[in-house]
Amino acid sequence: MNFKKHHISGFTIAFFLIGLVSCDVLDKQPLDVIPETIVWDDESLIDSYLTGAYINTTVLTNEADDVANSSKPFFSIFYVNNVSDESKSTSNFSGNNYQYKINGLKIAGGVLEYWERPYQVIRSLNEMIERLPTSAVSESFKEQKMAEARFLRAFNYFYMVKRYGGLPLITKVQQKTDPEEELFPPRNTEKQVYDFIISESKAVSEILPETVTDADWGRPTKYAALALLSRAALYAGSIAQYGTVQLNGIVGIENNLAEHYYTESFNASDAIIKSNLYSLYQANADKAENFRELFLTKRNPEVIFAKQHDGSDKNVGGAGWAYDYFQCPFPNGWANGIHDAPYLELVEAFEYIDGRPGKIDFDELNGKLLTTEELWAGKDPRFFATIYTQGTNWQGRSLNFYNGLRTEDGTILTTGSYKGILANGDQKVTQTGFGVLKYLDEEKDNGNSSSSGIFGSTQDFIVFRYAEILLNHAEAAFALGKTDVALQTVNEVRGRAGIKLLENITLENIRNERRVELAFEGHRYWDLRRWRIAEDYLSRDMAGLRYILDFATGKFLVEKREKIDGAVNTPIFKPENYYLPITLKRTGSNPNLVENPGYGS
Repeated sequence: MNFKKHHISGFTIAFFLIGLVSCDVLDKQPLDVIPETIVWDDESLIDSYLTGAYINTTVLTNEADDVANSSKPFFSIFYVNNVSDESKSTSNFSGNNYQYKINGLKIAGGVLEYWERPYQVIRSLNEMIERLPTSAVSESFKEQKMAEARFLRAFNYFYMVKRYGGLPLITKVQQKTDPEEELFPPRNTEKQVYDFIISESKAVSEILPETVTDADWGRPTKYAALALLSRAALYAGSIAQYGTVQLNGIVGIENNLAEHYYTESFNASDAIIKSNLYSLYQANADKAENFRELFLTKRNPEVIFAKQHDGSDKNVGGAGWAYDYFQCPFPNGWANGIHDAPYLELVEAFEYIDGRPGKIDFDELNGKLLTTEELWAGKDPRFFATIYTQGTNWQGRSLNFYNGLRTEDGTILTTGSYKGILANGDQKVTQTGFGVLKYLDEEKDNGNSSSSGIFGSTQDFIVFRYAEILLNHAEAAFALGKTDVALQTVNEVRGRAGIKLLENITLENIRNERRVELAFEGHRYWDLRRWRIAEDYLSRDMAGLRYILDFATGKFLVEKREKIDGAVNTPIFKPENYYLPITLKRTGSNPNLVENPGYGS
């Protein structure tokens, strides 16, 4: 099912019921009162109610904080990339939403927030879970929809717990007449929340179908539930292994539980692998083209669960899927493009086909003239499918990222032109020398600045895919001492990529494989946090690459651009930032909510 087609709120039922109930029902019932029994005894209305919850689970699209109700989706789909060490934003749209990279995240919060909306979704799901047992609909339908609701509730709790740590676990519909301790619940421990997610994922994996029909594509299956379990348990294991317990367990998990959670993750991943229902996408013999096609080919054998997009929202201002429009090379219809400019450090994380590290020796390149083919020769094919740069072919043209033109007498021009050649290429100067190619569809025309030109991207956004499960499996196996299994699993991913297989495995091998395989899929920021290494990786001045075009040869001088973010201060990630603040607004509304450690008033 394509949930984006249904612009329905799961929380304001009366609004969409009037448009959905049959004429027969309307003839027999007052138009100003919609009895609750109409919802819970009608399969189509129950399905629409659940669709509203899917739509409002905005994080299904790359952690977006609000997709359906404001202009935020222009930018919020990129925030999780920009706060990590993957890329900078080259437009002014992200504003203060990720300025804490430099100024530090304060108690007021303001970045990647996900609190009020998921609790609204969870309330609607709790209502459904409570109402359906007494519904007159068929038992099979009832069981299926309750399992979906439980999956989505667990999914929302996971996207909250990885932000805030422990939080109130609300599993029943709150009423105004409830006791005060229920209306203003304290935070459960982080362990309790993870245990709930894992328990629910296990339970619904026994109920949800193994596969779905084309009509239900986009609904969760047994293996989507196991994928959630695989990911959530891996996070819990990491937090137990690397984190610190504080506030009596409201944040942090006891170290002696790490093995338990890694085992849960390993077993869930193992079940997906042994199902033989999924495989790495390998339809194209060209390794770079194959990896690129993976993200543009719908319903391919690697996709376990995805948020569907078919372009039907192209005329819905503020609510459409606009990935191509902002991520495409310069220019788009707003004379913009390259929203995410990848850092040089990410580019260097891609190894060479023969297994050599990808780090560039700029001392060796000093004064040397190169073609881009020479510069990137032998690079991991995933680099060419993930990143566009100088010389990349795009919609029938070759992209020009060069910034400076060396004339015949050795002078380097940065403005104007020389003998008909511009001093700068056609890509904007605020970039890093790179753009994000992953998920970009060359067939979309991004030159139209109207609503229909901005929106209407048609790529599905993959929430769970098989390669992630393999890497979850490898990391959990390594933590459990199963190094032979970890090596074999990582080499499956590397083999598909077309790079040299590893002979031995280290934790750093696994972490780097995640970094390049899953780049710009919303994983890197959370990985750095759960491994508790964000204080290092996110407290650095990041770099870019400068190409200088040599007029005489058409080749390039290549220089490293330091402090590419352009700020005076070095970015900073503090120990308290491993958890987002609950914020004064929320603790003020509920006096039983304890603020996370390190955030003063």
